[in-house]
Amino acid sequence: MEYFVANNIHKEYGTTKALDDVSISVREGSIFGLLGPNGAGKTTLIRIINQITAPDKGEVFLGGHRMKESDVSKIGYLPEERGLYKKMKIGEQALYLAQLKGLSRRDALKSLKYWFEKFEIVSWWDKKVEELSKGMQQKVQFIATVVHNPSLLIFDEPFSGFDPINANLIKQEILELKDKGATIIFSTHNMGTVEDLCDHIALINKSRKILDGPVYEVKEQYKSNIFEVSYRGDYNKIQSMLDSSFVILEHKENSRENTIRVQQNESGESNELLRILTGTSDIVSFREVIPSMNDVFIKAVEMYNGTKK
Repeated sequence: MEYFVANNIHKEYGTTKALDDVSISVREGSIFGLLGPNGAGKTTLIRIINQITAPDKGEVFLGGHRMKESDVSKIGYLPEERGLYKKMKIGEQALYLAQLKGLSRRDALKSLKYWFEKFEIVSWWDKKVEELSKGMQQKVQFIATVVHNPSLLIFDEPFSGFDPINANLIKQEILELKDKGATIIFSTHNMGTVEDLCDHIALINKSRKILDGPVYEVKEQYKSNIFEVSYRGDYNKIQSMLDSSFVILEHKENSRENTIRVQQNESGESNELLRILTGTSDIVSFREVIPSMNDVFIKAVEMYNGTKK
């Protein structure tokens, strides 16, 4: 079931198009990667979802109905630019933010107790925000985002400011929230994180959606018929046996085994490549090279911008 849907969203600021006919659908209980270069339009779409601004044209749906003002209470939003009050005590501020999301004081205290104990930060309750490091502040902001158990979560660069240990902690919490049924929109420039977390992505560039699909399908779409082979044998013999259907892109040798990367053109067959290699060498490993999301991101944007054929 699609839990969040944005249909044909248009938004302009003066003469600048921020979003030009952008549509996305986010399945319930999934993590959706909203990707794009700086200035592409991602933040504008996030602001529309949060009802901070309205689209010029298009519709936004949540849980099967057109979004209304009261739906904001079902959303948890962690912005890239954090907004805690520096002079305010942590507990007092967290309690205030939880009540803003519609929780009673009693329910807010109960939920905050759970999260403060889980993150082992109970001792921070009476500290002021300015006393905490950036990473510690990020933990508090994360709690403020999830404290009211929202059904839709929007994380914008959630790992910014975290060391690797705490970044992994937050990553595991996001996956646990998904397992409990939350629907998550995740915006980041870290493509490794996209591969680790996201089920589906949309890539926005220059106000338009240029790519959309499940992560594994998107990566398959951008593969280039390149195979990496580790072997023990004579490189010159392999080179002499390969016909014009195959091009060796890279060759590395070391004392234990050698590695080549071979690109197969449209007339080639991977089974034929493996047959040739098996006949000339002792094959240690043979795999097709699937592009990373970082490779996909760069290639898709460059192709759309006309800077790469």
